[in-house]
Amino acid sequence: MPTIPAVMPPLPRDKTLNRGHAPATAFQWLNAGWHDLLIQPAASLIYGVIVFLISAAIVGGLFAFGWDYILFPAFAGFMVVGPIVAVGLYEKSRAIAAGAPVSLARMIFVRPASGGQILFTGVLLCLLMLLWMRAAVIIYALFFGLRPFPGLEHIAPMLFTTPIGGAMVIVGGAVGALFAAFSFAISVFSIPMMLEERVDALTAMGTSMALVWNNRPVMLTWGAIVLALFLFSLVTGLLGLIVVFPVLGHGTWHVYRAIRR
Repeated sequence: MPTIPAVMPPLPRDKTLNRGHAPATAFQWLNAGWHDLLIQPAASLIYGVIVFLISAAIVGGLFAFGWDYILFPAFAGFMVVGPIVAVGLYEKSRAIAAGAPVSLARMIFVRPASGGQILFTGVLLCLLMLLWMRAAVIIYALFFGLRPFPGLEHIAPMLFTTPIGGAMVIVGGAVGALFAAFSFAISVFSIPMMLEERVDALTAMGTSMALVWNNRPVMLTWGAIVLALFLFSLVTGLLGLIVVFPVLGHGTWHVYRAIRR
């Protein structure tokens, strides 16, 4: 009896995921995001205003309840959950590319192809943000013990003029960078992917990590752009989010379309 050889599926290779984009391509994605903003800009700007108002309310709540000691971790945590908040902006860019009508209602009441899987990813990102905020409090306690938080007006001198403060900045920055890199890797492609495709959350997040890893130069550039514009928004008292957040949201859709193809 003849033997039928086993057929093995081809193993994935790096080059199947590497799109070969130069780092400068990230600025083209940013420009594409700006172009999408200018198409019926009112919808995107209102979306940005909503994000600004929610962010301002959260910051105000932290001060009202005396939780200002987690203000800086909360700002960092915003970058963790930002991709899920921007899902409506992805929907607008998707509609523009498909020639479909654009409306604020469509951006707010999004119907992703993956259904509840995108909500599951959002819950995971929120848990990751809470974990980072708890880690930040623990790091502060490890370096300063049970010393009460001195308030925002005294925290900068304490951090940057004392050896202990400097060490905490280095350690906290390194830990925060790990949280930010992980959240960026699992969400930058997974949220747009679940919006457009029927895929489960874990597969989407794993695919997102693989795409980021295999396109490191351009994705590092895009991550740096996101960080720089977010810091600009903080300098403007969060008002910059009204424009910056929609531009980055639309731009992220173009990142997804360029690499996940």
